[in-house]
Amino acid sequence: MEIEEVSNYEALPLLSLNHVSLLCRSVLDSMRFYEEILGFVLIKRPSSFKFNGAWLYNYGFGIHLIENPSIDDFDTIVEPRPINPKDNHISFQCRDVGLVKKRLEDMGMKYVTAVVEDEGNRVDQVFFHDPDGYMIELCNCENIPILPLSSCSFKPRLSSFNRAAPTKCGFMENMMMESLSMDILNISF
Repeated sequence: MEIEEVSNYEALPLLSLNHVSLLCRSVLDSMRFYEEILGFVLIKRPSSFKFNGAWLYNYGFGIHLIENPSIDDFDTIVEPRPINPKDNHISFQCRDVGLVKKRLEDMGMKYVTAVVEDEGNRVDQVFFHDPDGYMIELCNCENIPILPLSSCSFKPRLSSFNRAAPTKCGFMENMMMESLSMDILNISF
C-alpha cells in the first residue's frame, strides 16, 4: 500500500503549540489543580471576554479554562471515566516519575501507570484526571529518541492482526507512523 500525496500545498506556517482550551465546571477548582499540581501560573486574560475563565501558562504553552457549569448536560456519562492511557490526554515531560507518584499518593489522587519499552529504552508514564475528567500524563518520554521518518523504513499494516516485524526503526516509531498514515487517510473535509 502506498500513501499518495493528497495536496500540493505547503504546510501552514505554524510555529508551536500555543494553548489548550478546556471547558470546566469551576474555574477556581481547575485553576487550583493546574497551579498546585502541575505548576502553571495564572496570567492576565483579555478584559474583552464576557465569560468566566482563566489563563494559565508554563512549560512554553498555555491552558485556557472556560467555565461551563452545565458541562454535565453535554456528557451522558454519569460516573467518572476510567483512567485509560489510550484515551485522549495531555502529556507533560517530567524529571522524576517516582516523585510524581508519591505526591499523587500523598494528595489521595487516583492514577494509573504504564511502561513503554523500545530497543532497550524505557518510558514510565503516570495518568490521572483533572477535576473535570480530562486526562493528564506525566512521563519521561525523552528516553525514546524521536527519529525522522526518512531514517526509518516504514511499511503500514492493514490491520492489527497483520503485524509486520519492525524494520530499521523501533516498534514505537513504526506504530507512530502507522497511526499517522491512517489518520491522514481518514481525514475528511
